[in-house]
Amino acid sequence: MRRLVRKGVNKSFQFYWRQTRALTLGAQGMVLDAENRVLLVEHTYRPGWHMPGGGVEKGETIEYALTRELAEEAGIELTAPPQLFGIYANFRAFPSDHIALFIVRDWHQSHVPTPNREIKGQCFVSRNALPVGTVPAVARRLDEVLSNQPRVQDW
Repeated sequence: MRRLVRKGVNKSFQFYWRQTRALTLGAQGMVLDAENRVLLVEHTYRPGWHMPGGGVEKGETIEYALTRELAEEAGIELTAPPQLFGIYANFRAFPSDHIALFIVRDWHQSHVPTPNREIKGQCFVSRNALPVGTVPAVARRLDEVLSNQPRVQDW
């Protein structure tokens, strides 16, 4: 009986913590080609150019979410595991939002998806030629990865 009560109390606390300490998690991929140009996508539902990626859904690993998002948004297929570079706080977007950034150097683009209701377009660009409207986080992450600048915890 005591064990059942303890188990029930533990389950209650787990539920409470999930409800009061909930967080969201996203996976983004810095897809780099042989010249260190980065893949950017332009969404239909938010302004600016971003690295491809999206939310981790219930039942997914973070690496699976990245793999799914790269395929959906850009036709990118991984040919080797991506490198986890860092986890960032994105509290401006949501009070408990976090983004895991993966470096993707081993990939194949099976096709370039035609513009659709989610993605307007995509492009590979060098660090010095980012398109107008590129979100500031892209430039910061490129500096951290390609120029060995210190990491900042905020996205």
